[in-house]
Amino acid sequence: MIVVVAPGQGSQTPGFLAPWLELDGVRAQLEALGEAAGLDLVSLGTTADADTIRRTEVAQPLIVAAGIITAAALQRRIEAVAGHSVGEVTSAVVSGVLPAEDGMRLVAVRGRAMAAAADATPTGMSAVVGGDETVVIDRLTELGLTPANRNGASQIVAAGELPALEALRAEPPAGARVIPLQVAGAFHTAFMGSAVDALRDFAGSLSPVDPATRLWTNRDGSAVTSGRAFLDLLVGQVASPVRWDRCMESFAGAGITGLVELAPAGTLTGLAKRALKGVPTVAVKTPSDIPAAQDLLDRTE
Repeated sequence: MIVVVAPGQGSQTPGFLAPWLELDGVRAQLEALGEAAGLDLVSLGTTADADTIRRTEVAQPLIVAAGIITAAALQRRIEAVAGHSVGEVTSAVVSGVLPAEDGMRLVAVRGRAMAAAADATPTGMSAVVGGDETVVIDRLTELGLTPANRNGASQIVAAGELPALEALRAEPPAGARVIPLQVAGAFHTAFMGSAVDALRDFAGSLSPVDPATRLWTNRDGSAVTSGRAFLDLLVGQVASPVRWDRCMESFAGAGITGLVELAPAGTLTGLAKRALKGVPTVAVKTPSDIPAAQDLLDRTE
């Protein structure tokens, strides 16, 4: 089994969609996805600067659209899928839980609501790399911070108020490095409560169907077979921790034989190389990576 994974916010870079527009039909596809999201994704993915595409309400639809386009370009049946944070919207589309248009409408609401929640209180996130997990968690608890992302491979993302994050940077846990992240707020924490409410209201208007592929959730790494249950989890995920470590444990338990990361790729394959040693990976960053991804997806062992 090959799992296809979709990255989260922060993986985008200026101009990263430009090479994809050289493929037949991609411009029209991106224009349609942008129309659903209410954004000019062609311009944002090709000519916009780093500050513009870092904005939460822009970054999230841009990343999901990139994943949808990449999955379509693979032209292969996908057996299993999972997404990290906003990548779960991508996985909802790839697995068939939501049509692409509804996925883009959902992520547009998600991005705007999370941006508004972040504006309400100055908060942020920092990656904590290395150190003993218990020691790291104890230090976060001491500072009133939340382990918002447990990514495995000795990486935990702390989230909370800026003074506490600065104290963490000044006095990190033993053996750990603290890297401030360029995000607008404390995502996947209680600070996003208002965004959950907004997303739940909108999600109620959607009609999800059960996934056509194996689909794992960030909540606890379990497989989900109900489309409505997955949509409910996706809504609650905005204010609850991402357990990518448990997703990777589930991949290993399912005996996956490879991992393909959709564009804008790199982050999740990097984690997999450290946590799923020996499992072949392909990061689909540009169309030139498609043949390698197709070859991996064609494997049946």
